[in-house]
Parts: sequence; C-alpha cells; structure tokens
Amino acid sequence: MQATVRTFDPATRSGSVFLDDGTEVPFGAEAFDAGPLRLLRPGQRVNISVDGGLVTYVTLSTFPLPG
Repeated sequence: MQATVRTFDPATRSGSVFLDDGTEVPFGAEAFDAGPLRLLRPGQRVNISVDGGLVTYVTLSTFPLPG
C-alpha cells in the first residue's frame, strides 16, 4: 500500500504517514528498521506493509515490499 510521509524523527526512527484517503497512520522504529532506508522526508512517497492495523515495513515507493 502506498502512503505519504507526514512526520519522521531520525532520533527515534519513528513517525507517521498519510494514506491516500487522508488517514494518518503512525509507525515505530521496528517498521522503519525492517526496510533498507536511512532517512525519510515529509512529503516523500513510500510503500508500507500493514498487519493487524500496525505498520510493519516502510520503504520507498520505488522499492518492492517483501513477500
């Protein structure tokens, strides 16, 4: 699923994204660390994986999701 970065804190490696319908969804360091990224910028398009309502993986929209 695609989303747009709303916030990202490099110190905690967590933040939030907007889904295309405008819903804000937070993600933790575990989801950020699961992917290959080092930094995110507000407004950047990303791919996310969601399991049980929690974001489990964040990567750039040009990178494939695992599985």
